[in-house]
Amino acid sequence: ELIEVSGYITEEKIEIARRHLIPKEMEATGLKREHVKFTKPAIEYIIENYTRESGVRELEKKISKVMRKIALEIASDKFEGLHELKPADIRQYLGVPEYSRDKYQGNEYAGVVTGLAWTAVGGEILFVETSLSKGKGGRLTLTGNLGDVMKESAMLALEYLKAHTHLLDLPEGIFDNWNIHIHVPEGAIPKDGPSAGITMVTSLASALTQRKVKANLAMTGEITLRGKVLPVGGIREKILAAKRAGITDIILCEENRKDIEEIQPLYLKGLNFHYVKDIKEVLTLALTDEKVADAIDFTVTDEKKEEK
Repeated sequence: ELIEVSGYITEEKIEIARRHLIPKEMEATGLKREHVKFTKPAIEYIIENYTRESGVRELEKKISKVMRKIALEIASDKFEGLHELKPADIRQYLGVPEYSRDKYQGNEYAGVVTGLAWTAVGGEILFVETSLSKGKGGRLTLTGNLGDVMKESAMLALEYLKAHTHLLDLPEGIFDNWNIHIHVPEGAIPKDGPSAGITMVTSLASALTQRKVKANLAMTGEITLRGKVLPVGGIREKILAAKRAGITDIILCEENRKDIEEIQPLYLKGLNFHYVKDIKEVLTLALTDEKVADAIDFTVTDEKKEEK
């Protein structure tokens, strides 16, 4: 039987580093407490910018590298007293960051919504982008290296909105006169799973109405053709990824409430959770009444009347 074990979250890695890895590497390099002190922001900076792993092996190597460079300074008589390492110091010792994480990018554009994803090395935020172009037939294009399940989520989201145009007061014929393109950035990375369902339906709804999405909002949840929102996994990792990215409000399925209750309150500070059961609730929470700048005019002109 295959047993899946969750990786360490950033907060756990920080504690492992402080209690175990740093003392171990100090002893290995001959350094003492009066030589170096890692601040919490410095450890987090190493984790976020120089490692991508579920464990702490690479983190240990990076800490060791910093220690060795400080030991070299001491041996070369360049030591100037206690090194209280901050993020800027880490960059000096480890060079240019090897990785970067997405940050919340605002709500100026219609059709751009922040979702939450689970990966083998922890949670991540992802963006779902929807754009519209004039064209007969209402063709749907999906890009971003999406798997079959994720493509099905996009088709479900579109079919739901087609069947419920009254929810958003969509103009008649909008799906026949506009082609729809859904894209999830970082096309080199394969993406799959049903958890972006509510993100996709919100992205489509925002693009079709040209309304802004609520600021600092992220979401995760599966959808059905009837409009139900279903629970998804990896909640702990997703929530912490959202917090790191500057998200303050998160939409989840009602059945995921129990997963939030199992997370330590310390990690939930500053986050507001909105639990939903169907897509209608998602759209009510996510969409504002304000339209984006330079909003598209979906007015359909009757060409035959114009010819007359």
